[in-house]
Amino acid sequence: DEDRVRKLVRGMLVRMGYTVLEAAGGSEAVRLARESDTAIDLLLTDVVMPKMNGHELARRLESMRPGLHVVYMSGYMDNPVVHREVVESGAPFLQKPFTQEALARKVRAILDEVRVQAKAAG
Repeated sequence: DEDRVRKLVRGMLVRMGYTVLEAAGGSEAVRLARESDTAIDLLLTDVVMPKMNGHELARRLESMRPGLHVVYMSGYMDNPVVHREVVESGAPFLQKPFTQEALARKVRAILDEVRVQAKAAG
């Protein structure tokens, strides 16, 4: 939800060779997912965002894109509500601030899992 952080993370991912659809908020992300013909394997979203939190965004996108994987990030893990939501979701999590190396490891692990699942299904 923060322009500076979003652009920094996008740049990191692009430098790693990933295709990135960037959205400034939940509504824009839903619109991009609806309008894009591009496969979307992974949603990287902040837990706390204005108007639509990361969990609501994930639910909406998962209904549109079955099999979508989610990685949550937040700098507010000391907030009991955020902590509970992250733990209850069971989804992978990145604590902000994080390094490019930590982001790379997390994204690669999830996408490797996607590849293994697709291979097993096909």
